[in-house]
Amino acid sequence: MKGSGNTQQSSPRRAARDVRALALALTVVPIIAGGLAITYLPGWLNAPGASGPPDARAAHAREKTEAEIGQRFQRGVASLNAEQYEQAISDFHRVLELAPRMPEAHVNAGFAMIGLKRYAVARDFFEGALALRKNQVNAYYGLAEALEGLNDLPGALGAMRAYLHLAPADDPYRRKAQSAVWEWEAKVAEERARGKPAPAGKGKDKK
Repeated sequence: MKGSGNTQQSSPRRAARDVRALALALTVVPIIAGGLAITYLPGWLNAPGASGPPDARAAHAREKTEAEIGQRFQRGVASLNAEQYEQAISDFHRVLELAPRMPEAHVNAGFAMIGLKRYAVARDFFEGALALRKNQVNAYYGLAEALEGLNDLPGALGAMRAYLHLAPADDPYRRKAQSAVWEWEAKVAEERARGKPAPAGKGKDKK
């Protein structure tokens, strides 16, 4: 997290490396191990002109959709890990077109937006993930980083504390999260001691 001196420039890059690894650890496993549960049928499934029994057509279309989701998701994770954030966003957007209620894709899109320093958009993705799944642990970590990027330290503190509350004791990111909480608490206390309110951000990405 941020320290002193030239930290405003270095922290987002370090944070991006951290959240890339966190995204890879927590979201690629469900794709490989458990497959995907598609919660809706795309409108083209029963389009006129398709051949074969309706049930067979629907099953075949679902298989194709699930295959594309899996391929796009894993390619997005690989792009995220390679710091190819624009490509990652393209893939996760496609995943969300096909499976809009997949919180893992919202989370990873948020991490890619952090890599691009588009913190307001990242925040929206993380909040979208949490609206779908309240206990999506890495979404709280990412949300905290996004809110820090927006200079909303009280919000970042709340999100990171939620992460610490939900993360298991052996989570490899607990130490980084706790360090961030201590640092942000100190900054908020310092601002209050100076008689200034803690910065709460303006909801826009930094230039």
